[in-house]
Amino acid sequence: MNDITLRPCEAAAHAGAILAIFNDAIANSTALYEYQPRTLRTMETWFATKEAGGFPVIGAFDTAGELLGFASWGTFRAFPAFKYTVEHSVYVRHDQRGRGIGQQLLRELLRLAEAGDRIHALIAGIDMQNTGSIALHEKLGFRHVGTLPQVGFKFGRWLDLGFWQLTLATPQQPVDG
Repeated sequence: MNDITLRPCEAAAHAGAILAIFNDAIANSTALYEYQPRTLRTMETWFATKEAGGFPVIGAFDTAGELLGFASWGTFRAFPAFKYTVEHSVYVRHDQRGRGIGQQLLRELLRLAEAGDRIHALIAGIDMQNTGSIALHEKLGFRHVGTLPQVGFKFGRWLDLGFWQLTLATPQQPVDG
């Protein structure tokens, strides 16, 4: 996959392409438990939150500079003791799935998490019927830590949300407070 370049995404340059990937996932999958398409205004807030939290937004780009997928992480739960845990997401454009792009993106998130020495646990919330995402996470060492049955309802059916976790050796010197 040497025709793919990973690099940070920027709001002004990439919000529209990320929005298209999000909205396709909303309309056609259970990767997002949302009903309504997001807007560019939503993306402004999304990027501002990522920037304020120091959270990465990594894109996978082809040789022409077109965004093929992206990955990021954000706050897991908004309580101080969760400061070393993040929830991440990986999205690949519908016509690019199966090429290993998601794996490249997730590997880059893991590299950033370890290098930054501020993350201890990465959490993925995955719909239990999303076998591709489950397989990707398990391939990279995530383990299933629990399922919340029937917590979502979309496309006329109840959805089970599973959680996968990878625990890192970082940070080297965690502190309370």
